[in-house]
Amino acid sequence: MRRALEQAKLGEGLTRPNPPVGAVLVRGQRVVGEGYHKRAGGPHAEVFALAEAGQSSRGATLYVTLEPCSTSGRTGPCTEAVAASGVRRVVIGVNDPNPNHRGRAVRILKRHGISVTTGICGQEASRLIEPFRVWTETGRPLLTLKLAMTLDGRIADSSGASKWITGRKAREDVQRLRRTADAILVGAGTVSADNPSLLPRPAFGRKPYRVMVVGKDALRRNTQIFWDAAAARTLVACPPSAVTRCTRSIGGGAAEIVPCRASKGGVSVKDLMKKLGDRGLLHVVCEGGGDLAASLIAADLVQHYVLYYGASLLGGAKSVAGIGGAGWQMGSRPQLSILRTDLLGKDLRILAQPVKQKEP
Repeated sequence: MRRALEQAKLGEGLTRPNPPVGAVLVRGQRVVGEGYHKRAGGPHAEVFALAEAGQSSRGATLYVTLEPCSTSGRTGPCTEAVAASGVRRVVIGVNDPNPNHRGRAVRILKRHGISVTTGICGQEASRLIEPFRVWTETGRPLLTLKLAMTLDGRIADSSGASKWITGRKAREDVQRLRRTADAILVGAGTVSADNPSLLPRPAFGRKPYRVMVVGKDALRRNTQIFWDAAAARTLVACPPSAVTRCTRSIGGGAAEIVPCRASKGGVSVKDLMKKLGDRGLLHVVCEGGGDLAASLIAADLVQHYVLYYGASLLGGAKSVAGIGGAGWQMGSRPQLSILRTDLLGKDLRILAQPVKQKEP
């Protein structure tokens, strides 16, 4: 199953709106086939593994990270392919989170006389499909907030300069995180200050959307995400009152304007996330700035925090804070649960998630 999970991770960021899935076929002590879901509309992981195994699939055990599909879509149901292959046993990491499908494949396979075991490496398999589960349950993508800060919580100095707060290993880890995402989300201020590409390097086939949130900010016409080779995958989210201004700034570029409900001079981040979910985006990584981060936290939209701390200080009232907005009072401040900490070179990475408040 761990080998199947490694296979599945090869498809992260490539399968929207489907989840990443890996499969491994074992006969005796020998792996006879393996594969992963590479793109929506293409063969599923089980089909790749069965095709590689050929006749060796008869009597074999299939390990698959997610319950096989049992309905027809752009491809046929994997339950039929598995039943016809002669597989003797199926081991599943996690059941389908869709309540209309959950457990259906298990019942179908058992009716065909195939032994089924579920829940093997269940926590790891659940984490892998968490973006798909969140999207299935809420219609919105899973949102990860990534911030790179000094130890005193600053993301830029008083002039707006932010390169480089963290070192090479932390920056490489950011690229890995980008490769798991369907979209990279930033505020217009961050784009104006840094003019970033926001694309993963190396991409390994990933082509995430770039989503820029515009409030009252002025847009620069020479911004590279409007004109580079991936400009057609750039979305500019703005309130209705800013559509004309944003259209002029983009000029003849290929970026797309996404009008969202207005909120406090900017856009409603809840409306934006719903619109991204409607596009089939499963995982969005927000890379700042501070005011956008604060609005996402205040709207209770952040599921995961990835915080990188460079071992330095900036200080000063005019340096830019990682979390902006109006702030919170002590009694109402958001609480986080730290999941793990790691040293990446000289930098500290903290993985955390919000603590859900108890109902009164």
